[in-house]
Amino acid sequence: MGEGERFQLGTVGALSLSVVSSVSIVICNKALISSLGFTFATTLTSWHLLVTFCSLHVALWLKLFEHKPFDARTVMGFGILNGISIGLLNLSLGFNSVGFYQMTKLAIIPCTVLLETLFFRKKFSRSIQLSLSVLLLGVGIATVTDLQLNVLGSILSLLAILTTCVAQIMTNTIQKKFKVSSTQLLYQSCPYQALTLFVIGPFLDGFLTNQNVFAFDYTPQVLFFIALSCLISVSVNFSTFLVIGKTSPVTYQVLGHLKTCLVLTFGYVLLHDPFSWRNILGIFVALIGMISYSYYCTIQSQQKPGEASSQLSQAKENESDPLLSLESGGAMMSDGAAPKAPARNLSKYMQ
Repeated sequence: MGEGERFQLGTVGALSLSVVSSVSIVICNKALISSLGFTFATTLTSWHLLVTFCSLHVALWLKLFEHKPFDARTVMGFGILNGISIGLLNLSLGFNSVGFYQMTKLAIIPCTVLLETLFFRKKFSRSIQLSLSVLLLGVGIATVTDLQLNVLGSILSLLAILTTCVAQIMTNTIQKKFKVSSTQLLYQSCPYQALTLFVIGPFLDGFLTNQNVFAFDYTPQVLFFIALSCLISVSVNFSTFLVIGKTSPVTYQVLGHLKTCLVLTFGYVLLHDPFSWRNILGIFVALIGMISYSYYCTIQSQQKPGEASSQLSQAKENESDPLLSLESGGAMMSDGAAPKAPARNLSKYMQ
């Protein structure tokens, strides 16, 4: 099995793990929040991160991965930003209608595309842009019901979108810049994320629910679902970093909307949630967008190695042909230095 095939297999595995674990934790948390009345989402997330860190620490002790320290300021800033983005998303849900909150989540994809285009010069083909538009339209039809606007809620939603986009872009760029794996990055950033949510979680949940998380009646059933949710979260957090590292923040958001469609479907089949033709139409349109996005991304990924290999062969021909070398870089050759233009052009395709 070649390196490319192993990478594709790893990417498919990461995507599958992310879908299965995320849908599982949504169903578990829905039972915890809706059926058992445990509505402290931010505090629960801090427990998720604490259990994830402890699990990774055991894995490190068993030498399942290697600890690779890097820039402490970057890790701290990244961890705190992730924690703040989670808190802002919960605040956005608390101060807005469910429909407007769904619109906030939908806005993350175009915002991520805009930021990557402006600051990272990343190009998205028209086919991919059209596929994303179809996807967002479908998810919007399936999930957005009411849109009630207010100034504070809109500001919180805007901040949630920006912090989430930046945090997910950083997840991808940090792994590539410092050459760390998703496990190494998650292990080092988890304590900062957990600490941030530990501090703001009880106050934020108390403000949104008018209840005290420490005064809640923790029955054996509640404790069981909390423990189950924390265990599933290890897989969710790990697969999140893995997917963003292997693909891109936009692909991760597309995957997130696939999970939304699956949750709606499982909710109807397993929990007998109300389901309308609008939900069915929206899921169908969203699936068309997801399939076309996957198709065009696959074509684009197959074209890049071909472009890089053609540039490489062209560079070799220039180096082997003295006439081409003299024509393209006579001045540099006269100084006794090797021509650098082909190598610099090649670097554009190898990044």
